Amino acid sequence: MVCQYGSELKRMVEEVRVHTKDGNLADYIPALTKANRDDVAVSIFDGQSTCFSEGNHKQRFTLQSISKVLTLALALMDHGKEVVFDKVGMEPTGDPFNSIAKLESNKPSKPLNPMINAGALAVSSLIIGETVDQKVDRLIAYVSQLSGNEFLTYNAEVAQSEYETADLNRSLAYFMKQHGVIAGDIEKLLLFYTKQCAIEVSCEDLARIGYVLANEGKNEDDIEVIPADVARIVKTFMVTCGMYNASGEFAIKVGIPAKSGVSGGILCAVPHKLGIGIYGPALDDKGNSIAGMKLLEFISKHYQLSIF
Repeated sequence: MVCQYGSELKRMVEEVRVHTKDGNLADYIPALTKANRDDVAVSIFDGQSTCFSEGNHKQRFTLQSISKVLTLALALMDHGKEVVFDKVGMEPTGDPFNSIAKLESNKPSKPLNPMINAGALAVSSLIIGETVDQKVDRLIAYVSQLSGNEFLTYNAEVAQSEYETADLNRSLAYFMKQHGVIAGDIEKLLLFYTKQCAIEVSCEDLARIGYVLANEGKNEDDIEVIPADVARIVKTFMVTCGMYNASGEFAIKVGIPAKSGVSGGILCAVPHKLGIGIYGPALDDKGNSIAGMKLLEFISKHYQLSIF
């Protein structure tokens, strides 16, 4: 594909690589410390047959919190808005993504939004399936459909590493169970949640998922894989809550609906235009890819992609 992004995008990737030295790997999940902190990559997909990429874009990494966007979409498709938003709110929070503080102070004690850990746990508890494996298989099949990649799976080592260090998430889940936000076996929920976060993708997979969201839920073949209203809701949360407690600054500097994960991935959807996938495992103190954020700032400014 003859593409407008050529040399300029390559220059931007190399320019932001220096920022990887300012970030840190997510060492509270031991398996994630095996990443190469110097990696930076991007893929851009506009619905044509080829995805345009620069950097180490074939490197696979786990979704981590990017999965919150996808489980939210699936839960909304499973149950509808009324059921889902009875269990989780719609408001941003200035607290860290793993904070328990708002659960204690809010009445009722439901999470403020689906993009923080408590909210994602509540949403994950709604996914239909008799067993953990059935839920995981359903979610992987759905992510495969969105990305057009039928070979997706989850990284068992990362999932186990997350499960063994998930005590804070256990606390959040047990607190919500006590207050009637979620029901059922907490350990089974944690097993599903950690495997959900450990689904492996590439930048190109993220770019193709982002394109579906950008294109009102339709893929490049004009087939609807997400209802348009669900895609709209998901993109709205990406704008207001998708970059943890840096979402406001990101909206001003970049202005693209996006969701990050502590593996260093960022999923972006430029409405009616593009899907963008970013990878850079060196993180800032809020849990976002430090080079990835800077790269998106450059891309948005240069190609005038801000929605604001």
